[in-house]
Order: sequence, then structure tokens, then C-alpha cells
Amino acid sequence: MIKIRYNSPVILTFSLVCICAMGTSSLTRGQSTEFLFITYPGFSFFDPLCYFRLISHVAGHADWKHLAGNLSIILLIGPLLEEKYGSGALLEMVFYTALVTGILNSLLFQAGLMGASGIVFMLILLASFANFKAGELPLTFILIAVLYLGSEMIVVFSHDNISQFAHILGGVCGAFFGFLRMRKK
Repeated sequence: MIKIRYNSPVILTFSLVCICAMGTSSLTRGQSTEFLFITYPGFSFFDPLCYFRLISHVAGHADWKHLAGNLSIILLIGPLLEEKYGSGALLEMVFYTALVTGILNSLLFQAGLMGASGIVFMLILLASFANFKAGELPLTFILIAVLYLGSEMIVVFSHDNISQFAHILGGVCGAFFGFLRMRKK
């Protein structure tokens, strides 16, 4: 008999949280997402929910299609990275990417932020370091950075309700974590 194994606790738990958030959003006609999973301009130091939303925004999504797009990449790449770096390290990377994108979006933009796209881009750039060897810069990193981040830079000023800033910042976080791990070796 084949057993199903919870092989990637951080990625699977994150995915389940996102699915539960989207399910709750569907039941509340989006009110739970607006209340818990979107960063808003005008951060209030006196509102505890503002602090929570700096992280929780990565769990909220506009609709099931938005969620499925993000989770398909997260579930594809995430378990491999969790195995390589460990659950604790990957959880830290997800946390800091969410926090940095949440803080900077609140400080720099007048638009709300929600979705795990920053996490997706962090994982994509981090994955390009998977076969790193000391003293070398992986060509895959350069190509991924040019393809993914370059395409986001091209459309950064379009008005499409997509935060290219979060994508770019997530990618920068992934590159930073990759270089940081590379230096530790």
C-alpha cells in the first residue's frame, strides 16, 4: 500500500493557508480578504491588523485563478527548495520576503497588495542557485533574472492591477537568499 507523505511542511502548509483564505473569501464575498489579506496605503502604527497584513497579504488572492497560478509554481519549485535548504530556512525566506514586500509597498505605493507572486518570484530566483559551485555564478541565475525580472521591468508602469514591484522585490529577495546561502558554503 502506498502512503501519502506530507513531504514539504512549509510549502504544503502555506498552500493550505492560501486555499483556506480563498475559501473563506468566497464564503464572505471577499470581505475576509479585504479585512485580513490586503496591505493598504496609510499604515497605522496603532492598528494591530496593519502589522498582521504586512505578512498575511501573501495568503490572499483575487480569485481562484490567481491562487491556482501562484500555487502551481509554488508547489512545483517549493518542495525541491525545502529539501535543499531545510524547512526552517525556507520558512524564514518566505516570511522575510512577505515582510519586505509588505513594508515597502505600504511605504512607497498608494495601492493595496495581495497574493503570493512575490513568493513565487523569490522561489524562482532561489531555484536558479540549486546547483551552485563555489567561485561560479550560475548561468541559469543570469538567464532567469533577465527573463523574469526583465519582463517585469518592461511592464512596471502598466496599469493592470498587478504589482510588478512585488514580483521584482520577490526576485531580488530570492537572489539575495541564494547569494547568502552561496557565501555560507
